[in-house]
Amino acid sequence: MKYASVALAASIVAGSFGLIAGSSPVMADDLSYFEKQLEPYRAKPSFVAPGPSFDAPNCMKGKSILSIPVSSANPFTANIEKAMQAVAKDVGFKFTTWENQGQSSQWVQGMDTALNQKVSLIDLLAGSDPRVLVPQVKAAQAAKIPVIASHYNGVEQTSIVNGFADGDVPIDYFKAGSLLVDWAMVSTKGKLNALVLIASGPLSTDSMVAGINAELKHCDGCKTKTLNYTVPDWGTRITPGVQAALLADPTINYVIVIYDSMAQFVVPAITITGSQDRVKVDAFNGTPFVLGLVQAGQVEMDIGENLDWIGHSILDSEMRRVCGLPLVSDPKIPFLMFTKDNAKDAGTPPQLSQGYGDAYVKGFHDLWQLK
Repeated sequence: MKYASVALAASIVAGSFGLIAGSSPVMADDLSYFEKQLEPYRAKPSFVAPGPSFDAPNCMKGKSILSIPVSSANPFTANIEKAMQAVAKDVGFKFTTWENQGQSSQWVQGMDTALNQKVSLIDLLAGSDPRVLVPQVKAAQAAKIPVIASHYNGVEQTSIVNGFADGDVPIDYFKAGSLLVDWAMVSTKGKLNALVLIASGPLSTDSMVAGINAELKHCDGCKTKTLNYTVPDWGTRITPGVQAALLADPTINYVIVIYDSMAQFVVPAITITGSQDRVKVDAFNGTPFVLGLVQAGQVEMDIGENLDWIGHSILDSEMRRVCGLPLVSDPKIPFLMFTKDNAKDAGTPPQLSQGYGDAYVKGFHDLWQLK
């Protein structure tokens, strides 16, 4: 999970956050639409250049980027930072990570440090939210230092972020949300009665919920309930909450988890209620321990994103900005569905960024004209 905090207390409501049962043309016994949506994400992704080639070593010489992750304690962001550091070393420019524990006051300190150091660009990674850093962003803009929000918002939310920052490196969270519904629909043979776990607050949640909502409109007769938890409540409230929901409605046959670290608290609830045979789980992120749950058969599918690929993609776009080139509208960060059939490709035990292939390594090397 990427985010340090969210705003709302835990709640369970039917159809909340726009999650609705649809009444569109696709009937429960016609799964072809959903199967077609899933097909492109079953094979290892190929590299697609997000923009034209450019001489990155030449234009980044003497430049610097300071990155402020949402929290250094979060393995997700910590490993993206490591990937970005390695890219900077290969290209040949200074890259600094502002270590913090997810407090907005620490983000402010990072922004102030970046201004004092007169860096070339400030990166706000995966939830260090420009909406709570308005004075600092304005100060950076006055100093002609662009501030870019990365891996925080959906592709369709760029205009929202651009009201508070100088640009974004988005990801298709909307598609991730829709794929979770597609998989669950096929798994339940069109008879979906799902419990949907979300964490409201981040823009990514809004985007994923919109994707879930849009896909549910293709299902005639689907049912959903929503559990919404703040991150600090995950360890104490998800298990009893899911347990209560499964006991209250024995027809629930799926749990859709938008951030896969929640799954560690979902699996015990399914076990406690003896629901393993009827209730399956899918999720998003590709966190290694959750891929271990896929290998063990406790999570049916996890949509993975390669953190090393993400680090390359973020710096590709941000280097373009430093070099006077336009940001790309879509960084082309791919997804890969991990199931019992291919989860072993991630390693045993699963490792970060494994199982996706390495097409992107040469792809970015050539794109940046590295020697």
